Amino acid sequence: MRISPQSIEDIFLIEPKFHMDDRGYFFESYREDSINNILNYEVNFIQENVSKSRIGVLRGLHYQLEPYAQTKLIRVIEGKVLDVAVDIRKSSKTFGHHVALELSQDSNKQLLVPKGFAHGFVTLSNTATVMYKVDNYFAPEYERGIAFDDKNLGIDWKISKKSINLSDSDKKYSILEKTFDLFD
Repeated sequence: MRISPQSIEDIFLIEPKFHMDDRGYFFESYREDSINNILNYEVNFIQENVSKSRIGVLRGLHYQLEPYAQTKLIRVIEGKVLDVAVDIRKSSKTFGHHVALELSQDSNKQLLVPKGFAHGFVTLSNTATVMYKVDNYFAPEYERGIAFDDKNLGIDWKISKKSINLSDSDKKYSILEKTFDLFD
């Protein structure tokens, strides 16, 4: 597998190495030692989540506060999404910056998003199934979010705003500037 740093420190794109023949293909989708080596600390994924969404569904931008902050390893197993991670580490030189990458079933690329980032994705295909590993359990009382359409973030979601379908809870999030529960 090839692991590439992205424009924000600590975010990595993971691309599998395919072994193909006339029967199909094989690839390693996860190697703990490779992940730990690039992070320089041990991550222990303890929960795996799956969501299926229709075109235009936007989930995010979510994060959890300590002690339930999560590192995520995101992969699309059906369809295509635009996956976004926003740096919400107040002391970071890239605070408020984001990485946005298309993930799809065809590429099998994965995005590694560490603690200290808000995360979200929008479905670009008719449907998409997203699977992601996390290193901490979901704790609803520690969950927070940022408005997907915060103009200061400058995220191009690749579809029109009127086509975006949000959950009721995601509609209530404030812009980053008005969000007080962030990481130091």
